Formats: sequence, structure tokens, C-alpha cells
Amino acid sequence: MFVGTVEPEDRSIMNVCFVMKPEYTELEKDFIDFASTKGIVGIKGHRSVGGFRASLYNALPIESVKVLVDAMNEFEKKH
Repeated sequence: MFVGTVEPEDRSIMNVCFVMKPEYTELEKDFIDFASTKGIVGIKGHRSVGGFRASLYNALPIESVKVLVDAMNEFEKKH
């Protein structure tokens, strides 16, 4: 359901960019709303690029990354 947008050798360790596969793009807003119920905010991608961007600044703990991954897996199972 979710795919990365950057080649592995060019990926940032601070910003995780991803989109939904074309057959799921109509669920983008639903995912943003779902993520907010899990305490995940500000992941909407750039207005000209779309998709999602999770920023890992400010010494974000690994537990926060796990929350995002768990939310993505849960959302995917529901859809």
C-alpha cells in the first residue's frame, strides 16, 4: 500500500518520504486522519509533490518510528 519515493542510496536519515500505490491514492486523506488518531501529525507531503513525509528531527526516539510503522500496518490491514 505504501512505497518509498527515493532511491536507497539517496535516502535521508532525517526525512522519510513515501506515497500510496496508485490504486490507494484516494485513501491519502483517510490515512492522514487515521494517523492523527495515533498522535502522528504533520506527515502530509509537500504541496507540489504530494504523498507523505515523516520528519525525524529533534532526536525523535525509535519508539516514535515504531508508532508510525504500526499505524501504517494497521491502516493497510483495514483497507
